[in-house]
Amino acid sequence: MLPVSVKIRAPAKINLGLRVVGQRDDGYHLLDTIMVPVSLYDEIHIIAKSAREVRSSSSKLTVTCDNPAVPSEKGNIVFRAANLIIEENSIRERVEIHIKKRIPIGAGLGGGSSDAAATLIAMNSLFGLNYSTQRLKKRAYGLGADVPFFIDCRPARARGIGERLTPIKSLPWEWAVIVYPGFSVATSWVYRKFAAKLTKVMANTSIISPLRKSSGQQILLVNDLESVTVARYPRIKSLKRELIAEGAAGALMSGSGSAVFGLFDSRGNAARALSRLQKEDGVDTFLVRLLI
Repeated sequence: MLPVSVKIRAPAKINLGLRVVGQRDDGYHLLDTIMVPVSLYDEIHIIAKSAREVRSSSSKLTVTCDNPAVPSEKGNIVFRAANLIIEENSIRERVEIHIKKRIPIGAGLGGGSSDAAATLIAMNSLFGLNYSTQRLKKRAYGLGADVPFFIDCRPARARGIGERLTPIKSLPWEWAVIVYPGFSVATSWVYRKFAAKLTKVMANTSIISPLRKSSGQQILLVNDLESVTVARYPRIKSLKRELIAEGAAGALMSGSGSAVFGLFDSRGNAARALSRLQKEDGVDTFLVRLLI
């Protein structure tokens, strides 16, 4: 007998470096980035009801969220992820999904992509489908470039449009403070406005190697998209400065923004910085562990 419900946590991610190295003919930008999951989570709760419990007029799939800014039904990537599994397997049960949202929206932290990946994983478990990790990743590719990363959910170098993943086994940092400035940034807008000269591909070198060298870590902590986002939202730059002033080993905008993170060598140092940054007006702050 199938379980009737399942809950799963969906972690956020930060980008320890993001270089734009080209652009495809279809307009998608080619990236070279390091993505790391962190201990800031949304929660996905999925309930399956048997066909005899459902009125014929009822929708087979519903998605709700405790944050009204998150779209419901077909406008939600979670809906599309669940519906993909339902249609592929001719699932007759009614599926109800609720998202408990904690990852800020439009912050460059991958909340939507992580929620979609968690939904694929949870649906696989709930209905006993026995999809392999690779099969789940193939389904994830059709939902968004970052979604496959969250299937494995471990640090990785991502290339192409984000679909070419190389696992990373160790990092020089364990703790981070994430600061959300109280406003969201649309990823599509950032990439449309991105006009900086494209960086050259690092031929025959690995972006992983600077992680082991203190001098290389500052080279790694570069986000090409900041040139666009900071120009319109200077608060992002000032928050980076504040994180450094509070003892962060480095600070960077995550993804296309708007969230900024600072990296710390100990939980104690990170917690002290958090307590001071929490006093800033209009920001949300999070103490997180890098998930390795």
